[in-house]
Amino acid sequence: MVRKSIYILYILATLSVASCVDLDLNPPSSASSENWYSDADEISISINDFYREYLYALETDWWTDRRTDDWAQREEIYEFVAGNVTSEWSASENFWINSYKGISRVNRVLEGIDALEQAGSVPGNTLVQLRAEALFFRAFFYSRLINTFGDVPFYTTSIDLDEARMTGRTDVATILKQVYADFDYAAQNLPVDNSSSGFKRVGCGAALALKARIALYMDDWATARDAAKACMDLDAYSLYPDYGELFRSKQYECETIFMIPRSIELGHSSAVKNFMPRTGGGNAVAQPSWELLAAYTCTDGLPIDESPLFNPRNPFENRDPRCTYTIVEHGTDLNGYVFNPHPNATKVMNYNTGKEVTNKDARNSKNPYCAYNCMQLRKGVNPEWTEQLKTENPIIIMRYADVLLMYAEAKIELDEIDQSVLDAINDVRARAYKVTRDQTTAYPAVTTTDQTELRRALRLERRMEFAWEGRRFWDLKRWHWFEKAFACDYYGCLTATDLKAKIVDKGLWFWPETPPVDEDGFPDFTPMGDKGLIQKYVDRSFDPKTYLWPIPNEDVMISNGVLEQNDGY
Repeated sequence: MVRKSIYILYILATLSVASCVDLDLNPPSSASSENWYSDADEISISINDFYREYLYALETDWWTDRRTDDWAQREEIYEFVAGNVTSEWSASENFWINSYKGISRVNRVLEGIDALEQAGSVPGNTLVQLRAEALFFRAFFYSRLINTFGDVPFYTTSIDLDEARMTGRTDVATILKQVYADFDYAAQNLPVDNSSSGFKRVGCGAALALKARIALYMDDWATARDAAKACMDLDAYSLYPDYGELFRSKQYECETIFMIPRSIELGHSSAVKNFMPRTGGGNAVAQPSWELLAAYTCTDGLPIDESPLFNPRNPFENRDPRCTYTIVEHGTDLNGYVFNPHPNATKVMNYNTGKEVTNKDARNSKNPYCAYNCMQLRKGVNPEWTEQLKTENPIIIMRYADVLLMYAEAKIELDEIDQSVLDAINDVRARAYKVTRDQTTAYPAVTTTDQTELRRALRLERRMEFAWEGRRFWDLKRWHWFEKAFACDYYGCLTATDLKAKIVDKGLWFWPETPPVDEDGFPDFTPMGDKGLIQKYVDRSFDPKTYLWPIPNEDVMISNGVLEQNDGY
């Protein structure tokens, strides 16, 4: 039996009405019935489907972070990092499927709105706002597709099977023009606060911010600048005062522009056992990388290989505060248990009981499966991680810090460097130190106006600010830095016997040396590896063809030459 093209199937997919459940977290989807879209409520219910988690697989469970130099996972490596992506890659196929599912549903909703408008049965202003919300999501889905695949099939109305079979790839520029138009309509016709029955829907700020993001990805600096500035000028968002607490909150905060809420009770959560220390009931399978630890500047603003404040024996000391907000400092508490990977730390405190317990995270022969690089994630960790081995942390798609740094980056690339650029970067940096940007003696303010130096400062700022938030992958892609990120292989601690003899007994714990850091902030652990002071666990090998993902192979084959594959697959 011939299997029809994946994206064709979802162009034509029929959608069923789900049972009535919580609007925030499990909204019912739209229906295929000819009687559906008969009023504004049914349109709104259909739009609810775009807030469901299945459409955000790339933003969920650190999917993209796993494929960056911010990630470490024992002796495992993902296909993207290993250079093993093929046209049969399931991740590409699933993303393609769900993106076109979303687009198909948007187009059906828009046609339903048009019908109601012609009938005159619903107030025009209500339909305008519903259309704006639907167009936001169409722009969002297409923007991700063109950024990931390049030219893709493009349609703005429902099409039948014969039309779908003849739909080839439309160039990025044409689709981008429509994406901008859809975001503009949404920005002009959505309120700043688009709340409904306690449910936070996307507003005009989200449209402006997401327009800035795709413009930045397309090197359209002027559009990115203007959209980010328009979002800033709404005066609707601000930086949350506590960086660490921001990621433990499950609510829309002053910094949140667009997020997808989740609930363990309603079945919308992620398993987190692999990201927890073994002493606290986890598996310690995956954790932040040494490259990420090395990337944070010291409190004087200098990289670790230049700052006199850096001590490789205690790499958490005198660092940008976001370092220990993201990675657990050795010897400190996480959810009631002290995390201490030192091989001689056989006992640690359990603050939940007030008693010491066996330390299963000590890097010694008794704990061969503890974290191979002795790191542990702190960012976003909440008590229920230990209690339920699940997280209901929301999926943050856009927050205000990103808008500020997108604005600054666009202005830097346009060589329009002025005080507003420095202010935007310093606002973000100062918040990490819990001060304001004018308190320049309390944090290392960025002062340079040299374009090259400022570009490097901005890129490093993004890495420190957005670690393990799904942004690093896309930054590496648009800066064409994957080759640099994967030039250094993945290193970790020596095996227990060698670690004791070569490092611990000689007083060289934690890092025996300070790794050199290049001008773009990439550390090199090869010198320590060559000396036998650390161990290489995984070779990295990036294939440049994967700057564009493969069109699912079966779709290409079924199209009889209409749908062309990206180069190299």
